[in-house]
Amino acid sequence: MASIKYNPGGQKGRITYNADIVSGIVVLSLKETEGIELVPSKSKGIKLSFEKEGIFADISVIAHYGYSVPELAYRIQQTIKQMVESMTKYKIAKVDVHVQSVVFPAPATPADAHAEGEHPEHEEQAGESEQHAARNN
Repeated sequence: MASIKYNPGGQKGRITYNADIVSGIVVLSLKETEGIELVPSKSKGIKLSFEKEGIFADISVIAHYGYSVPELAYRIQQTIKQMVESMTKYKIAKVDVHVQSVVFPAPATPADAHAEGEHPEHEEQAGESEQHAARNN
């Protein structure tokens, strides 16, 4: 585990950030981004490199069907930059976003239609009763 030292403006004392803290902030920002999922791995698809120029982030995600990939990538970049810089005072030099795959919604099955309260057999019976009542009047 790497520890990163931060000394704002030459103040006395020092603040030390563990690299896992920055990684946790990145995970939090990704969870708040609608339309994506984290890659199911130990690293969660996040690689961080701490350089003089700032933090270089390499992010892998899974996109949900129906979202624009360029817009998702831009939102991920902006959210990570904003959250890391506001919480740690580090600068984000670069965020590379890799979309590993796209998740499609599960197709609706007839069982799902019944679960939602749609009962076609009851609709047919109701329709027959109405027709029978109309003929008798």
